Amino acid sequence: MWQPSVAPGAVDRIACVGAGVIGGGWVAHFLARGRRVTAWDPAPDAGDRLRRLVDAAWPALETLGLADGATRDNLTVAATLEEAVADAEFVQESAPEDLGLKSGLLARIDAAAPPGIVIGSSTSGYRMTDMQASAVHPERLVVGHPFNPPYLVPLVEVVGGERTHRAAVTWAEEFYTLTGKTVIVMDREVPGFIANRLQEALWREALHMLDAGEATVAQIETAVTAGPGLRWPFHGPCTTFHLAGGEGGMAHALDHFGPALEYPWTRLASPALTGSLREALVTGAAQVTEGRSTADLITERDRRLIAVLRALREVGA
Repeated sequence: MWQPSVAPGAVDRIACVGAGVIGGGWVAHFLARGRRVTAWDPAPDAGDRLRRLVDAAWPALETLGLADGATRDNLTVAATLEEAVADAEFVQESAPEDLGLKSGLLARIDAAAPPGIVIGSSTSGYRMTDMQASAVHPERLVVGHPFNPPYLVPLVEVVGGERTHRAAVTWAEEFYTLTGKTVIVMDREVPGFIANRLQEALWREALHMLDAGEATVAQIETAVTAGPGLRWPFHGPCTTFHLAGGEGGMAHALDHFGPALEYPWTRLASPALTGSLREALVTGAAQVTEGRSTADLITERDRRLIAVLRALREVGA
């Protein structure tokens, strides 16, 4: 049975394969957390471009606070992929979104990296089951999907493929968490994962409205940034709907607004509000809000909204 050879908290040497916007963001993040990073990218100017990216990110990382010993001097740019991963204790792959390219690259990384280390992929949509098809040791391959820029946005979505060992998923969750990330471990594979699918739904509807002449780009942007976007740093769509139900919470909101799911407000097909779906929403809202009263939630929401509004004013947004 496969087992990781290094504990998540003991990782010091990280290899980042692919040094574009996402890969470079990972490099900056890991350096800021005090790790040593070896990067490789096939582009001839990859080293210079990567260092410019890290330099640009560093002031923000200094503002947030660097880990002890964090320095840009811990970055090495390798001449070959094999050199980059030879002594790595974790590998983060961030190649372009091409299934054949990523599958072949992960197989190369798997062949060259030490046998007991976990290999994560930054893919924004592919299933690990499809990407690990050519690997000799697929059990250690996981998705570690970040959001741009990875050195600031905390979310990482982790999921394994059909041939991934559960220990690799557990290891990745702990490792990313220890580097300061907010980790979602998905229960099952789904193309696009969770956040991208939600983001894509909003994007698709925006395109529909723009294409039909129903809204301008400026109106769409303002509709989000001056409206629901203000709540999203702390309340997702389920908790927002729960609060829309007042004292009755999610149950009242579904009974009151539920029929609107059938209205043609969106070009996306809405699921039928079945009894099981209703129960899942009511139960989920109760779990997320942990039994707190509507009054307490509203007080917290308003306090956070004021803080966000003040922050936006400070930066002139």
